Amino acid sequence: MLEERKGGFIGRWWKRLTSPSARWSVLSLVLLGLVIGAAGVIGTQVMVARTGTNEFCGTSCHSMQWVYSEYKESIHFANPTGVQAGCHDCHIPHEYPQLLWYKARAGVRDVIGEMRGVISTKEKFEKARTELAERVWAEFKADDSANCRTCHDFTPEAIAKQSEKAQTRHANRKKDGKTCIDCHTGVAHTDPE
Repeated sequence: MLEERKGGFIGRWWKRLTSPSARWSVLSLVLLGLVIGAAGVIGTQVMVARTGTNEFCGTSCHSMQWVYSEYKESIHFANPTGVQAGCHDCHIPHEYPQLLWYKARAGVRDVIGEMRGVISTKEKFEKARTELAERVWAEFKADDSANCRTCHDFTPEAIAKQSEKAQTRHANRKKDGKTCIDCHTGVAHTDPE
């Protein structure tokens, strides 16, 4: 009994975790681990898919209803080509594990904001719009507008279809150290005052 109490709480748990099991075979423990791991992966994928829809972003969060209505009036929602860029396409990194880290960090921040009522009314939202927009613009600037460039390409063929003014600006963007968001704010949402 005295031997068991030695080492404190962490020491006792460590000993239990590293000792062979008298009840379970190694195979059953491996299978249990595989089932738990598969459930974690599948559950994560389901949550990423469910929380990555326009309906979730625009209707689940009370405070996003105003930007969602702006988005539905934008060229990213309705355009002559019929291609639609959703909230997830523009605001969430497309590659793992960055996608998971971003969603976790942004989700916690958004839930806390919702609970605190920081932007719970249109008036509060408009008051915070500049700060919120600048945070998003900084994210776009930091990753060279990677999400924009998954749809908008700077190939010679794409640039050739643009106006002369746009061709010159886009051809020089790298040389000038600019990224999409430096010129294209307010594309899917109203610019702050």
